[in-house]
Formats: sequence, C-alpha cells, structure tokens
Amino acid sequence: MPSRESYKAPKEETSLVQKAKRESSQEDILAAALGMRMGPQKPPATFWQPLKLLAYSQLTSLVRRATLRESERTPRSEKVHNFKVHTFRGPHWCEHCASFMWGLMAQGVKCSDCGVNVHKQCSPLVPNDCKPDLRHIRKIYSCDLTTLVRACNTARPMVVDMCIREIESRGLKSEGLYRVSGFSDSVEEVKMAFDKDGEKTDISVDAYEDINIITGALKLYLRDLPVPVISYDAYPRFIEAAKLSDPEKKREAFREALALLPPPHCETLKYLVAHLKRVTQNEKFNLMNAENLAIIFGPTLMRAPDNDAMAALNDIRYQRQVVEVLIKNEDRLF
Repeated sequence: MPSRESYKAPKEETSLVQKAKRESSQEDILAAALGMRMGPQKPPATFWQPLKLLAYSQLTSLVRRATLRESERTPRSEKVHNFKVHTFRGPHWCEHCASFMWGLMAQGVKCSDCGVNVHKQCSPLVPNDCKPDLRHIRKIYSCDLTTLVRACNTARPMVVDMCIREIESRGLKSEGLYRVSGFSDSVEEVKMAFDKDGEKTDISVDAYEDINIITGALKLYLRDLPVPVISYDAYPRFIEAAKLSDPEKKREAFREALALLPPPHCETLKYLVAHLKRVTQNEKFNLMNAENLAIIFGPTLMRAPDNDAMAALNDIRYQRQVVEVLIKNEDRLF
C-alpha cells in the first residue's frame, strides 16, 4: 500500500482542484471590484452566477463606450445611427453615458445598423460614426446605400458592381438596352436572390440569358433605395445647375452639387455614369444615346425631397437634363 508521501493524485482530480482555485480567485477579484467584504464562509456558487453576468455586461458596456470615445479622435464617417426603441433582456448599460438602463420594457434605443445601445435621451449626443454590421442587415434591396457600403467595406453596392460587369460583358450591343423591360417575375427573382445570397448571387448567362432581366434588376435596386443616389440634400443644387444656360457655369455648378453627395453616393454615381457613357458609345448597335438614357435614369437616380406632386412633375424635365449633362460631361465632372 503506497504511503501518503508517495501518493499522486490522478490528472482528473488535479484539474478539478486547479479549476476550483481559479474560480475562487475569480470570485475574490469580482468581490473586490464590487466592493464586497468576504468572510471565511463564502456564499454558494448559485450566488455568484448572476453577479458574473452583471459584471460581464458592465465590462462589455465599458469597452464599447471606450471604443466610442476613441472614435472621437479619428475622422468621423458621416453615417447617422438608425436608432429604434428596444426592449433589452437582462441588465444593460448605456454605451454613451455608461449608466444603467432601468425598466422592464423599452429601456432605451438600439441602432439597427451597428447594434449600439443607448438611452433615448443620450441618442442625440452619440457621434454620427455608425459602423454597420452585416449581421444587422436583413436585405440588400431597400437598404440605405451608405449603410450597405460600410457594412460590406466596399466602394459601391455589390448589386451595382455585379450587374454592370455582367451587362458590359455581354449586353452593350443589345438593342434597346435599359429601355426594353425584362420579365418582371425574373427581375423579382434576381432581387430575392441578392437579398438572400448577396455577392454569391448567380446572374450569369447560364442563369439569366435575357440581359434585360439584369438591367431591370439594376434599375429596381436604384429605385428601391430609401435615399436616392442623388441625395435629397443635393437635389435642389442639381436642379438649379440644370437650369443654367452658360456651359462653363453649368459645369461648375454641377461640380459644386456633386461635392454635396455623401462619398458612397458620389462613387456609385461616378461608376454608373461612366457605364452609361460606354452604353452611348455603342449607340449604333443598341440605339441608346444620352438623351434616351437620361429619360430612363432621371427619375431613377433622383427624387424630389418633398411630397409636392406639382413640384415633382415640373422637375421631371430637369431631372432628365441632369443625367444627360452628367453622361455627356462624364470625363470633365468626375
């Protein structure tokens, strides 16, 4: 029979002892952090579980708050948070002021694009530095352009890039390009595929032989944007620029209007207009010139910022002129 001195505990027993020591040490640290004085008789394990959850939540909140503070030292992206009233499960702290979010329901607001949680009264104070997360984006179509671009970390929306590449690879000489509509059910199918599969969507000739389906999907994406490519803020400046008669003053006014666009919108417009310019260079095959394309893309790329039907109706001809000027002066304006 082995003596006590020569006895060696099994590995399982040793690991259990070490685990117990680690947990005991963690509990001592947690107690010190919470300002608790522990006697020789420590509380049972069930006492510590909610406190550990509480401490973890507080630590997460402080880390997110520190990230917000750090972002203030760097150039801010111009992406506003999309806050919505939210009911949180379990304890939560405001990621702006680090105070507890009291209540059982609707304790605060949550950004549906990046997931940051703050008090409702703190939301106006949060910097416009939203960094969207793809996990919070449910669909591609109807998603804000800037939100999608920042979430995917791309220069332009994937739908624009993929559709234009496909069109230019096999459709530039197709008669009536962008004027002829594709089968509506197939266009809707492409939309649902992008919403489900994103950049993995197959829009090749094997999947959709008719190029008009791809052009229809691109036009539908641009129409579905909550903020048009030519944003509401810049809209009046583009309309005023289109009314000018002097060519040089008109181009300068267009440059000033383009400078008002958010960077993702400007980059998307630049890429799209360059593509439309290449379409016009194949006019003898596709019969589509700058004026024809402007009639199609005018109301697609820009919409009046208010709901005044008469004002929107009066602006239709200027919307067409805006797109026509952009296409014809693509090399000078961008």
